[in-house]
Amino acid sequence: MTTTHPGHAGGDQPVDLDDPDLSRFDIVRAGAREDDIQIVHYEPQVVPGSKAERRLSRTVALFFLLTGVSATAFLAIYIWWPWEYELGYGGDKWYTPLLGVTLGISLLGIGFGVLTWGKKLLPKEVSVQDRHEGVNERDRKITGQTMLYMADELGVKRRPLLGVSLLAGLAPVGAVAAAPLVGGLISQPHKNNQMFTTGFAPMEGGQQVRLVREDGRPIRPADISAGGQITVFPGIEHGVSNKYADSPALLIHLRDADAQEAREANVRIGHDDFMWGNFAAYSKICTHAGCPASLYEQQTNRLLCPCHQSQFLITDNAKPIFGPASRRLPQLPIVVDDEGYFVATSDYTETVGPDFWERP
Repeated sequence: MTTTHPGHAGGDQPVDLDDPDLSRFDIVRAGAREDDIQIVHYEPQVVPGSKAERRLSRTVALFFLLTGVSATAFLAIYIWWPWEYELGYGGDKWYTPLLGVTLGISLLGIGFGVLTWGKKLLPKEVSVQDRHEGVNERDRKITGQTMLYMADELGVKRRPLLGVSLLAGLAPVGAVAAAPLVGGLISQPHKNNQMFTTGFAPMEGGQQVRLVREDGRPIRPADISAGGQITVFPGIEHGVSNKYADSPALLIHLRDADAQEAREANVRIGHDDFMWGNFAAYSKICTHAGCPASLYEQQTNRLLCPCHQSQFLITDNAKPIFGPASRRLPQLPIVVDDEGYFVATSDYTETVGPDFWERP
């Protein structure tokens, strides 16, 4: 296959692309001329086989191996490090920081490795091309040879250490990208039931926990007028502190017609005994992002979360009817004890707050 392209540099000389004596770079250079490309500057930065090349290859390999080690550490921490929340300063407090550090180091390793490879090992080239349209078989062949020549210039064949380190570094990074997607489908976050336990769980001996105000005073039914509501906390030590930040509930005194509608809705989902009279209690922790859902509109019986505008219908099991929340607020089963104070008959029976395992 030969052609002559008068008017181009070297165009007077036909170039046979099937000539076995032509090097890959000869074909690349010929193709450049035919595509109106002027190679202004082309300069290898290191001599093949020189000490400088070997030193730079080891540097790039070190970056990629650092990437592989860090990504592997990320996977090990993600799978085996204790992540369940515990009070105090346990190993779980290091879980997220360690994931961030190992992922950051692996990404930096990729970045520095690629930059060093491109800036120090690849030849310096400056080319200028005039745009034109049209592609034929000859152009495709030249393009293919150009791509292969670029692969040669990367030097992976000549520098096997780079290829091995690149594979060792990037393979774990691919696993890191897949780990959160796959891991979230494998590990059940409700292990040991820790996400169901709040300050309203019955105490030792089965003693029920009272509902109290922020100042610790227990609450009687007469304390809340019809249509009113009050934030309640578990009546235990530190029950109103951040130690039990997942516990607060909104105790609502519904009007007669609204309460009847709410009871019927409870019966439909098996919560027959969750209400006491016209009173119902629902978690204040929004199931979307964990904000406090505390703006109650008594005329419509809607509970609004001010962060992202999710709305929950109290007369229909606090079902989300607007906004990004996709799961209803957990209901706290309540009764009044022998002394006339509200108590929780059990803990919440659904996960409090955002729970991505159950989110549709």
